[in-house]
Amino acid sequence: MRISTPIKTYLNVYIGLLALLAATVGAVYVNLGPWNIVITMAIACTKAFLVVTFFMHLRANARAVWIYASLGVIWISFLIGGTLADVLTR
Repeated sequence: MRISTPIKTYLNVYIGLLALLAATVGAVYVNLGPWNIVITMAIACTKAFLVVTFFMHLRANARAVWIYASLGVIWISFLIGGTLADVLTR
């Protein structure tokens, strides 16, 4: 079953992505110490979620597709976590 997404939704997501891009650029110029990376990664994850949900039509797919997409995110987290654990303990 294909759900038709109105153009207005795509425009709102696009404007949201542009706002998050401006927030990312603005975060570079604000010194928040160790929180800079946390804030910029949170903004990046939000942008990735919006792109996957709306532009890649994950929202309109079955729950099995959500599970497979989540497993991909979990797998890359393990890979990055393992790499960081190795690098930080040297």
